[in-house]
Amino acid sequence: MFIPFLTALFNSLKTVAQYNKYPPELFPDPIKWSNYPEVWELAHFNTYTLNSLTVSLLSILGAILSSSMVAYAFARLRFPFRDTLFLIVLGTMMIPGVVTIIPQFIIFKNLGMLDTLMPLWVLEWLGQPFGIFLMRQAFLGIPREYEEAAKIDGCNPFQIYWRVALPMCKPSLATLAIFTFMAKWNEILAPVIYITSQEKYTLPVGILSLKGQWTGGNDQYLVAGALISLIPILIVFLIAEKYFVEGARSSGLK
Repeated sequence: MFIPFLTALFNSLKTVAQYNKYPPELFPDPIKWSNYPEVWELAHFNTYTLNSLTVSLLSILGAILSSSMVAYAFARLRFPFRDTLFLIVLGTMMIPGVVTIIPQFIIFKNLGMLDTLMPLWVLEWLGQPFGIFLMRQAFLGIPREYEEAAKIDGCNPFQIYWRVALPMCKPSLATLAIFTFMAKWNEILAPVIYITSQEKYTLPVGILSLKGQWTGGNDQYLVAGALISLIPILIVFLIAEKYFVEGARSSGLK
């Protein structure tokens, strides 16, 4: 993994002539740092980055709220067919994503959401099976004594969920946030299906649209753009690393 990354980094710093040279050379000479600011200016990266951030942040917020609420109900509340419904939710994880593309496209078309960012994040507000499973495991690990004490103090089920259970599941929330951010930040299929206007492109689709845009190759710009898109993922992971490792260990994820 390190060698491909290093090769991409070297390629992003080459001139056009050196990038297209055969046989290829590994090290850039001279090093062209200006490829990064140039591709940022040439490719409307400000717009693409803002669109990706909007989709990712709304998806994280929706996934955390909806998945944790459903998971808390499965973990702590008693209602008919609770375990059966949970198994059905887990079963939806086995459905390939391509199977639901056409029905979702028809629904979004009838709702007038095509060529907007809404189809890219609104589904996360309806609960995602992986997030529900992850948060249910976290809620099950909380001793019931905390819940009983909150009931004695007069808390209703929602207050127990919001004020007691949710703050005690920060590692799992961080894990869910990182997984959701990575999935949405790197997502290509859904933006290609639902977005047609260039000003609505997310960052991965915007980078792909660069290929063949300039005469004479200039694919080193494409590599530089791809590396720029990795920076937010690294920042989010470094910020939430402590909680992410703890949450993955407590939930049994590997």
